Amino acid sequence: MQTKFEEIAPIVRQEEIADDIYSMWIEAKDIAEHAKAGQFLSVYSNDGSRLLPRPISICEIDREKGKLRLVYRVAGKGTKEFSDMHAAATLKVMGPLGNGFPKKEKKAFLIGGGIGIPPMLELAKELDCEKQMVLGYRDELFLNDEFKPYGTVTIATEDGSAGTKGNVLDAIRENGLTADIIYACGPTPMLRAIKQYAAEHDIECYISMEERMACGIGACLACVCQSKDKDAHSNVNNKRICKEGPVFLAEEVEI
Repeated sequence: MQTKFEEIAPIVRQEEIADDIYSMWIEAKDIAEHAKAGQFLSVYSNDGSRLLPRPISICEIDREKGKLRLVYRVAGKGTKEFSDMHAAATLKVMGPLGNGFPKKEKKAFLIGGGIGIPPMLELAKELDCEKQMVLGYRDELFLNDEFKPYGTVTIATEDGSAGTKGNVLDAIRENGLTADIIYACGPTPMLRAIKQYAAEHDIECYISMEERMACGIGACLACVCQSKDKDAHSNVNNKRICKEGPVFLAEEVEI
């Protein structure tokens, strides 16, 4: 049973880093001490009418100072409320939740798409291997410069305004990139294509399906996905992404 904590976390600082994309540092000592790359927090609204929390992935962990960085997109009333908060305001958070990425010493692709990019930053910091970051955007870039200390960064944009015009796999092919393991997080169509690419090239592949999560605590069942094996909880071929994931070996799940 993994250790999780509930904390009232002061906001250290917050800024908008792209259109409707916010970066928030919070102080949550117990969670920071135990968190791993690929895990997430449940962040609770201070508005009593919104009972279910919002799951937000961990972008960076500062264990020494007991701080965590969350980078999220404003997508509804809950995240809009968070974006309006300033330093010294507090949020109720629970975590770390989920299973995180396994860390293996192999030449790696770290592939992030859109709001799936933030959790790859902590993984880039923690992995001790040759790393190639492949980041996919619609148009506006964010966080890309922060990956540069940890390996090569290749960019794809849908509109061709930066890097390769197209998606992350277009960028991999255009630049002749190769790897022995893939870690990926992003929208479902991207993960589906990466799973197929990994199977065709016989590459070990781990995908974070966090985009599908709604409540993050296993209550709403909105994030159930089909799996090869039967789930111990329900005895059917389903997995709850927020409980058994969000990271899965790609071949174990149907997407």
